Amino acid sequence: FVTELLGTDLHRLLTSRPLEKQFIQYFLYQIMRGLKYVHSAGVVHRDLKPSNILVNENCDLKICDFGLARIQDPQMTGYVSTRYYRAPEIMLTWQKYDVEVDIWSAGCIFAEMLEGKPLFPGKDHVNQFSIITELLGTPPDDVINTIASENTLRFVKSLPKRERQPLRNKFKNADDSAIDLLERMLVFDPKKRITATEALAHDYLAPYHDPTDEPVAEEKFDWSFNDADLPVDTWKIMMYSEILDYHNVEAGVTNMEEQFNGQ
Repeated sequence: FVTELLGTDLHRLLTSRPLEKQFIQYFLYQIMRGLKYVHSAGVVHRDLKPSNILVNENCDLKICDFGLARIQDPQMTGYVSTRYYRAPEIMLTWQKYDVEVDIWSAGCIFAEMLEGKPLFPGKDHVNQFSIITELLGTPPDDVINTIASENTLRFVKSLPKRERQPLRNKFKNADDSAIDLLERMLVFDPKKRITATEALAHDYLAPYHDPTDEPVAEEKFDWSFNDADLPVDTWKIMMYSEILDYHNVEAGVTNMEEQFNGQ
């Protein structure tokens, strides 16, 4: 993935100053617009966090760092994403998850923009899950029953039962539509979590929502290059070609080979 260089990232902004409401709305809109496109291509980012969201001086956002991204697959490795933004199904099942993990991460980022600090700052894996349940309550039985690991299942069942706390008590300065959207993003059951497309149509993002300018991918992303065993020079040529294509520059393979061979 090739992206242009932007001046800063959302993490730096969040640690430097509180964000005003209109910026929170605009930033979240752009995040969800980007996720709509990425998910339509069959890609799960898996490591969405403020430092992976680049920002320029015009407040344009770009999602970056797709190093952990994978095509949608019902069986995926579990230990991914930065802990604060990690979806509970990754912690609980360690195998089965989908694009909904990115919605959870976006919800955590949304909450951080509203509150000015991480919502679930767990010290470790166990503490992280405990902090989540303090706010969102004990996962419903149908979610608990999907846990594949017997050790994890025993751990979850050993925890005291907790009731979900109203997010209004946590985010006292947020308006009702912001709370409602956040409630729909931070849901234990991934299948009941709001999608990127649905989030874009939510009242909270109404000032920016434009169905005619929220594109989807024309085709699923092709990950076959991951399995290719090619010489280094061939990879260099392919990378250079990708950069030229991004900038709409034409160049022959011969010229590329000459440039790389001259390095």
